[in-house]
Amino acid sequence: AGHLARAGLDVTVYNRTRTTAEAWQAEYADASVHVAATPAEAGANAEIVFACSGADPDLREITLGADGALDAMNEGAIFVDHTTASATMARELAGECTSRGLGWLDAPVSGGQAGAENGVLTIMIGGEDATYQRVAPVLDHYARKHALLGPAGHGQLAKMVNQVCIAGLVQGLSEGLLFA
Repeated sequence: AGHLARAGLDVTVYNRTRTTAEAWQAEYADASVHVAATPAEAGANAEIVFACSGADPDLREITLGADGALDAMNEGAIFVDHTTASATMARELAGECTSRGLGWLDAPVSGGQAGAENGVLTIMIGGEDATYQRVAPVLDHYARKHALLGPAGHGQLAKMVNQVCIAGLVQGLSEGLLFA
């Protein structure tokens, strides 16, 4: 969100811990930034809504729950989900978005906190090409690389492959150290 604010975009943030959102707002006080009380308030009148939550249940709550973002978003807006969640959830929410006239991208990130802070994340994306093309210039503000890998759910599947490869590498290094 900070990279988007520094780029001059109007940014509204929601965090379940309001003091966290308010601290962020204070840090970017010289930009056009706002704090929302609910996901719905954050999504109202936004062209693109970005989210990153903990897991499927959290994502379901901020999209479809009471005060969820999807109910408040205007037709034609896009929801971009950076959560590492399930491909099943991604496909379900893509269907919900389509039925509401909204765009959807499942777009889990790789690069950790340092990558986010330095604006060099890698983003694996599932969704429709036209939706991706509309969002891609905004992603450039905080990602070194991003690519559309297929329809809804494919971003999540690619992230799963990434996690399996990393886990295998760590296991191999551990075995090597033990053997040494």
